[in-house]
Amino acid sequence: MATQKQQATTDTAEQFGIQKLYVKDLSLESPSSPQIFTQEWKPEVHLDINTQSNTIDKGVYEVVLTVTASVKSSEKTAFLVEVKQAGIFTIAGFSEENLNHTLGSFCPGVLYPYAREVVSDVVTRAGFPQLILAPINFEAIYQDQLMKEQQAGKSGKK
Repeated sequence: MATQKQQATTDTAEQFGIQKLYVKDLSLESPSSPQIFTQEWKPEVHLDINTQSNTIDKGVYEVVLTVTASVKSSEKTAFLVEVKQAGIFTIAGFSEENLNHTLGSFCPGVLYPYAREVVSDVVTRAGFPQLILAPINFEAIYQDQLMKEQQAGKSGKK
């Protein structure tokens, strides 16, 4: 009897696993080279972050974190790099709210260090000084997005 009860508990427990991490897409443009290399380096960095998740199968999800860094120096675009760092995650036994939280906050947090490494590597291979992206608090971004959605929902009801 105890074995059956234990099995039932295990079946409904939350499960999380990483199946695969990979670069889905990578792009680098250096429109002002080679002239940009002869000018004083005064970088202005603009960073865009986006996440997307797709259901692959029951309990299996792909999460794609897109990181786009655009760097200008002396008003000219030095380079534009975009990486889509992706992962396949097994997520089971979660409530809908916890599933959304995991896909929107935790998974991007897992992917981001890999995306940072790709950006840094590609930029230096292109001949530019290393670009080290600052850490990002995906939990704060996720909570901020939830608040905005809730506020938009409340103002839409009036």
